[in-house]
Amino acid sequence: MEKEILELLTEKKFVRLRSMLCEMNPADIAIVLEEIPDKDLPIVFRILPKETAAEVFAYMESDMQKLLIEAFSDAELKAMVDELFLDDTVDIIEEMPATLAKRIIKQTDAETRKMINRLLAYPDNSAGSIMTTEYIDLKRDMTVDEAFEKIRRVGADAEDIYTCYVIDKSRQLLGYVTVKDLLLNSRDSIIGDIMEEAVISANTLDDKEAVAGQFERYDLMALPVVDTENRLVGIVTFDDAIDVIQEAATEDIDKMAAILPSDKSYFKTSVFSTFKARIPWLMLLMLSATFTGAIISSFESKLTVFPALIAFIPMLMGTAGNCGSQSSVTVIRSISLGDIEFKDIFRVIWKELRVAIVCSVVLAVVNFIKLVVIDYWWLGTFDSGSQLLEIAVVCVTLLITVIVAKFVGCSLPIAAKKIGFDPAVMASPFITTIVDAISLLIYFTVASSILNI
Repeated sequence: MEKEILELLTEKKFVRLRSMLCEMNPADIAIVLEEIPDKDLPIVFRILPKETAAEVFAYMESDMQKLLIEAFSDAELKAMVDELFLDDTVDIIEEMPATLAKRIIKQTDAETRKMINRLLAYPDNSAGSIMTTEYIDLKRDMTVDEAFEKIRRVGADAEDIYTCYVIDKSRQLLGYVTVKDLLLNSRDSIIGDIMEEAVISANTLDDKEAVAGQFERYDLMALPVVDTENRLVGIVTFDDAIDVIQEAATEDIDKMAAILPSDKSYFKTSVFSTFKARIPWLMLLMLSATFTGAIISSFESKLTVFPALIAFIPMLMGTAGNCGSQSSVTVIRSISLGDIEFKDIFRVIWKELRVAIVCSVVLAVVNFIKLVVIDYWWLGTFDSGSQLLEIAVVCVTLLITVIVAKFVGCSLPIAAKKIGFDPAVMASPFITTIVDAISLLIYFTVASSILNI
């Protein structure tokens, strides 16, 4: 497809190119345009129908949008802005440099400019920052016929027309009706009689991730947003909620992998930007790992007495780290879904401790069999005079470290959330580093006690 489009562009067969693009979904067109040379992008974009062009523009990456805005005349830019939904316009303005943002705002009328500035004033992580003011509101004393008349009159500019919100004279949110409700009632039915009063809403300052979570919980297509006085000021639509969920998931994955989050795709991120995102955590984890080296060095003289113990350090550290990571990832995911709060910390710890006991016993038994059969009988790793005590050290250490690792893995993310840190930070690399040091301390403490070294 991309190859054919490039050929048509090279041969200047614009009529056929327009026809081909118009048969595609706007989201797919945006993907195809990423392969178009920058110098030809404005040409291809200008042959699209006005409404299609606006939809495609909303799906584009910010660097492509910037390139097109710089190429647009004021008239072209105004035509584009007029076709965009208000929340998409705000999103684009937030991504643009100040000079281009001012140019976009300049092409809007006074009323639109006022609404844009109001939306831009909301905090970045709030429901107000992702809502749109383009919705349909009805009065409770309207008839179904009057409601349909208003939908026909203003529906073209609304982002969602299926759900209509019922308000009073002071814009207090009273309830909602759906187009299905309107179709299934007589034309002279009163909206107040058929509306649903148990309406789920969000406040403008609510966390946008929590708002996005309500879409999943209640199977919503749109969510009304009210101010502190319960006045309807906008709605959040399903597509914006999906964007928030995807952004949050990507950010959590980056943090769990010890990478600073980025809002750009992999291939759009430069090598230097990728380096800057990764090096701070790598540096911190490298320096923190020196603690494990210091612990080993402090017990170096004792290890020379029982050199076989050195071989089991990687296994004990790896098992402990894996156990801690399993607990932390599970808890972090549950926190993000709203299943776990700080008040649940003791319930979580109690559950994880029970899981840890079962896991540690099974791992210790399997490890004991492996040590006796393979390390002692087959490989002869242990000194014949102290083999049972050394095996006991390894197995007892494994029992304790698994329990401690799961305790640390489940409790740290909850504690981090309580004090205001992102729980995702307490994921695999960070937990593993902490548990590595703890497992070594346990190992050498147990060895000192059992072997009297």
